[in-house]
Amino acid sequence: MSQRSEPRTLGGHPRRGSVLLRRRLEHKDGRQVLVYGRGSDSTELSSSRSFDRRTAGIHRRYDLLTDEWVVISPERNVRPNDPGSVEENEVACPICPGGLELPFPYDAAVFENRFPSLVGEPPEPPAADGATAPARGRCEVVVYTPRHEASFAELSPLELGRLLAIWVDRSRSLWADERHQVVFSFENCGADAGATLSHPHGQIYAFDHLPPITRAKTAAHRRVREERRACLGCVVTRATGGERAVTENESFAVAVPFAPRWPYEVTVRARRHGLSRLADLDRNERVHLLQALREVALRLDALLGPGAPYLMAVQEAPRDEPDWHLTFDFFPLRRARTSIKIRASVETATGLCLNDVLPETAARRLAEIDLAPQASIGPEHLFRVEAAREGAGGAI
Repeated sequence: MSQRSEPRTLGGHPRRGSVLLRRRLEHKDGRQVLVYGRGSDSTELSSSRSFDRRTAGIHRRYDLLTDEWVVISPERNVRPNDPGSVEENEVACPICPGGLELPFPYDAAVFENRFPSLVGEPPEPPAADGATAPARGRCEVVVYTPRHEASFAELSPLELGRLLAIWVDRSRSLWADERHQVVFSFENCGADAGATLSHPHGQIYAFDHLPPITRAKTAAHRRVREERRACLGCVVTRATGGERAVTENESFAVAVPFAPRWPYEVTVRARRHGLSRLADLDRNERVHLLQALREVALRLDALLGPGAPYLMAVQEAPRDEPDWHLTFDFFPLRRARTSIKIRASVETATGLCLNDVLPETAARRLAEIDLAPQASIGPEHLFRVEAAREGAGGAI
């Protein structure tokens, strides 16, 4: 992001580089809540219910057969589903304005997950024998908008710009903790994708170790650097045009991968070498990224049906990995408009993915969709985050 001083606006349409104020609050159970833009002026949160953070029993277990760690998090089985039971005069959705997690009006917010798989100070593992380990890291929930019925594809340019500023802000903060080896933002959209709440939201996990796929990708990057003296991210990006391209974008290659695991998988990959994390985005790249992400979401909705379930994963460079291009992966869970793609016995037990659609066919079907005109996204929709002064109120 540009470091130039930009004028801020206190209302209406934001100018280039408008300031997005960030306020820090705290739940009674000690969890941090970050409110971006409009929100509560108080530093404490209260709700009609009392609840505790559910961290008991979380730990990691090592699988000797696969050389992989598995996180065990039994308390996640009691996390709320949408819709859930509510008390009188209580908002049903816990992340809607006035709900249990965010009991005030807001523009967007981030809070520590009440049902985490990873925590900064985890409980001791069941045994000190090397086969178990603490589940150390962080799990945060990112609430995109106060609008319960919206979706990522339906966010306004202003909401998209605000969300990107929040992703950058939280990424930068989490990477500042030297214990974190991977910072991973993602969205599970729809009940079939594992979302327990329908309100538009995503999550951010920070890991103190490399998860299996990240570890494999890191090894591949280093192998290509050693053997070919080349950046694997650059190699892959240059190979994503032609028949597998979904749309044109100046800063990002938007295409179906050469060997996708899902029938309509789409990757939005940075073209510029050195753009490896969210904080590396310049102003033009931020605009181009938002344009690409919205267009992919709209094309998937048009092809597979409105609200079709998908996974969206932000792949930032792991610590100490220079050859990496920032990537957003979309994994739609449908192989046709009315059919869910199920990873059955072969795929689950062996890890060998079976794709039902030729990648070039998937790209052509997505690219040929005639999208309705959308509100344009430009530099005027970008924000930079600043901490609010103590006691500062109002909306930007």
